Parts: sequence; structure tokens; C-alpha cells
Amino acid sequence: MALTWIRLDTALPDNPKVLGLLEVKEGHRAAFVYICGLAYAGKHGTDGFLPSACLARINGRRADAQKLVTFGLWQPVMGGWEVNGWSEFQLSNEETQNRRKKAQAAANVRWHGSKEAGGASA
Repeated sequence: MALTWIRLDTALPDNPKVLGLLEVKEGHRAAFVYICGLAYAGKHGTDGFLPSACLARINGRRADAQKLVTFGLWQPVMGGWEVNGWSEFQLSNEETQNRRKKAQAAANVRWHGSKEAGGASA
């Protein structure tokens, strides 16, 4: 299971890359694609990788992707793009899985009284 939410920095609207993007034609559209890309990567546990095939799913077009690359919000990689700075603001998929396992173990102790009770697996 991947993230059910992502962290969105409150400084995002002031980021110089975003401000530059918003100055160009259809930059607001590309900014929305950027946020949808964050949500996609979080939902699917890709650690910031966006496969080319997901572009339409995140409401994007090639022109939007190019704008995001031009303004340094995405980096082109083989098979798609990487969200620039993903690891600075988001948990990795491994960290997410570890947190989930710890939460499940704690819930098991809370409801069943011991780590072994209830057949929980770690």
C-alpha cells in the first residue's frame, strides 16, 4: 500500500519555479498537472517516478510535461519523468511501508494485548 496522502509544501505558491511557470501561457494548467503528478506518485508508491503512460491520467499533455521540465519541476528519465525534489518533501515507499507495519503492530497490541496475539505478521 502506498501513500493515501502527500505532503504539499505551503511555500509551493512562492517557489520561483512555480512563479515562472505561472507566467507562461497555460502555465496554470501545467501547475495542476504537477500537483496531480505528486498525487499519482504518492498513490502508486513510485518515489517520484511518473511513467509516460500516466500523463493522460494526471490530466496532462506533452506540452504540460515539457513546461514542467523547462521550469525544473520534473526531470526527464527513461520511460517518463522524476519529480524534482520528491525525497525532500515526501516519504519513500519503503518508509511508508515501515510506518504502516509499525502502526499495524501497535494496533494489534492495543486490541489484542500482545504482539503475538491475533496472528499479526510483521
